Parts: sequence; structure tokens; C-alpha cells
Amino acid sequence: MRIIIAGAGEVGTHLAKMLSKENHDIVVIDSDEEKLRVIDSHFDILTIHGSATSISTLKDARIKKTDLFISVTTNEEVNIIAAILGKRLGAKKTIARIDSYEYLIPANKTHFIELGIDSLIYPQKLASREIVSLLNQTGTTEIFDFADGRLSLFVIKLEKNAPIINKTLMEAAQMDEERAYRAVAITRDNQTIIPRGQDIFKEHDIVYVITDKSGIKNIVKFSGQHSLDINNIMIIGASRIGLRTAKDLEKNITIKLIEINKNKCYEIADFLTNTMIINGDGRDSELLEEEGIKKMDAFIAATGNSETNIFSCLIAKKFGVKKTIAEVENIDYIDTAESMGIDAIINKKLIAASHIFRFTMDAEVSSLVCLIGSNAEVLEFVAHSDSKITKGTLKEIKFPKDAIVGGVVRGKSAFIAIGDTRVKPNDKVVVFALPSAIHKIGDYFN
Repeated sequence: MRIIIAGAGEVGTHLAKMLSKENHDIVVIDSDEEKLRVIDSHFDILTIHGSATSISTLKDARIKKTDLFISVTTNEEVNIIAAILGKRLGAKKTIARIDSYEYLIPANKTHFIELGIDSLIYPQKLASREIVSLLNQTGTTEIFDFADGRLSLFVIKLEKNAPIINKTLMEAAQMDEERAYRAVAITRDNQTIIPRGQDIFKEHDIVYVITDKSGIKNIVKFSGQHSLDINNIMIIGASRIGLRTAKDLEKNITIKLIEINKNKCYEIADFLTNTMIINGDGRDSELLEEEGIKKMDAFIAATGNSETNIFSCLIAKKFGVKKTIAEVENIDYIDTAESMGIDAIINKKLIAASHIFRFTMDAEVSSLVCLIGSNAEVLEFVAHSDSKITKGTLKEIKFPKDAIVGGVVRGKSAFIAIGDTRVKPNDKVVVFALPSAIHKIGDYFN
């Protein structure tokens, strides 16, 4: 596939990194020569210095021969114009990153489709949606839904009291008679592995588990975690992520939002009708205590500053808040933040890159998640009648060892995959894959 990425910022660079491992013809366009030099030094990718809204630059990039044009600069207007031009000049499919929620309203979205933009990516909305999912399942570090929630991926850290510690996967599976979940990966010492039956769970492992709804209760129990009812939330920062999260939750949950900018507090008062808005500094422990931090079930730090968000979550942990979520946009800080005990990290750029990556697969990918803190990906494929995946059981077709099928959705039912599982046409199949397996598993679903 020939792909042009407009924008060499963190989203564009992460996309380039993901795609460079695949057999794609990739071009990156940016007006900042220094950013292009960084890409040149790390990846075998063609870079072009210029504007993505320049017709001559797009022609130099051979836009007419392009299968996918992705515009992810930091300027919304540039992305929209570039995507429109890209389609008019011959790109088969175009994607534009936006920063305005109103563009996603169905009646408005139609206008962009008519102009030639096939998909709009709003990172703040994707991030807020992930936060809401995390709060819905509080015994987990992260949760991702597939096939409208029929299957879910839970990311859980094993505590020292977890019953499955020092047990093999086979022994742990025997503890669950219903077999409603499957451990598909383990991250240990910054390394992610696809576990087999004799691999052993250890304390502090990050375990990735595929389950249907019936397995959720047992997952929480076997991991040593505890479910928590979320009734009171404190949010620091009236960023777009903070505002969207508050808006999505305020009808059912009591929310306090602390914002340091007084003028912004007045501006958002009409937008958030059921949220208490407080003018103050989220790093001020005395203020947090006055506003009832000790009574909060969850704490979300979503200012525009990664350091502030990490520090605020650490204060919340000190006051006993059970669930802390920090928006960390500096990718270099993610591992550090996780090691400090923050329960979940949100990075809207990585989330956006994952969302876009699925458009580059040759097979039909209905969903894709790039996991923060792991180099692995989780993909939801659609099996077709002539796909290799349907030609036998999972054992018989010799599925790649650096990937694993976690579960299958067939019609309205979902089930966990085992070696004897046979995938049928039109099934949705959730696959956990290390980078080395991505190009291999696509061949099974083409």
C-alpha cells in the first residue's frame, strides 16, 4: 500500500514507526526540516519538505498513486484542506485529524464526506471515551471493547494477593470452570510475551485478558483486584479531554472539576450543567483536601501539562483515592508514570495513531488498539469465506506463534478461542499480536 502522512509530529511519527514495520511505501510530508531529519535517522521512509496544502508538493509525493492519505498536522484547517486536495488529486482514501467535536455530529460529518474526506479523527473524543471505559470497569488498568462490547480486553496488574500468582496458565484456567476468559499476553520487565500453557504468572505482571461479559467477575477475583463503585469523581483541568469526560459522565455521577484559569471556569459553566466547577490549582494539596479528595472514588488529571497530571495523581493516591487516571502526552514519561503507581495512563496521540493504523491493513480490520506500555496490538478482523483462517481449527492452520486468537464473535454470541476453535465466514476475530506477527496474520484474513 502507498501511504502519505502529512505531519511529522508525535501522531505522524508514531504512525510512521508502526507502518515502517510493514511492507508499505510510505512518504512523510512536513514543513519542519528538523522533524523530518528525526524520521530520516530512525526509519527507512521517504520524507518531503513542504506544505501538505501545496498542490506541487502533493504531486511530488505522487498523490495520484496513493492508496491512503493521512493528514495529522497540529493545524485542523491544514488537515481538512490537505485531505480535500489529496482526494481531488487522486488519493483513494483520505483521513483528517480534527479538533472540533461539532464536525463529528452526523449532519455535519456528511459535509466532509461530500468534500472527499473519508474519515475524521478527533483524538480528544477517543481519549475521553477510553477514560469512561476505564471507570466502568474499575478493577482494571485498562479495558477495550470489541464487537459492541461482546468481547473485551482487560489489562490487569497482578497484586501479591492474586490467587493465580505462581500458577501456570493451565492451572489458572482450571480455576475457572466456565472458561470465559483467556490470558493472551503478559508484560514483565518491559517485555511482552505471548504465553503458553506452562508459563507462570508472577507478582506485578501486567496481564492482557480477553473475556466475554460472563468472565468479568472472575477476572477481577483471580487478579487480586477489587471492584469499586464510582459515584464521586474529581477532574483536574478543563482541557477538551477533561470537558468531554465530564460531559459524558455528569448525568450519572457527581463530578467536581478544578481549573486554574478563572476566565475558563466562566466559559465552561454553560457547557457543564451538572458539574461543580472550582477555580484553583490541582497541585495544591490543601485545596484538594478542602474539596473532599478523600471522599473521591476516582481522580482524573487532564490538564495540558504531563508533569502536572502525574504530580496531581500522586497527591490523590496519597489521600487514598483508589482509581487515578493521568493524561500523559509526553511519550517519554509513560513508563515512569506507570511505575509510580498511577492506575491508568491516557495518551491521545497514541490512541489516534492506533485508530488510524487499522485503515492500512489489507485484511478487513473493524477495530485496532495500540496498547500503551506495550509494543503489541490488538486487532478485530472480519473473516471471509475464502480466508485462510476458516480452513481448519486454530491448531490445524498453524497460526503464528507471536500472535494469539483471544475470542470470536459470531452473530450475537461471543466465545473464548481454544486450539479446537474453528473460525467461520463473517466471524469477528479478536487477535493479540506482537509487531513481528502483524504482516503474517493479515494473510490469514485476506
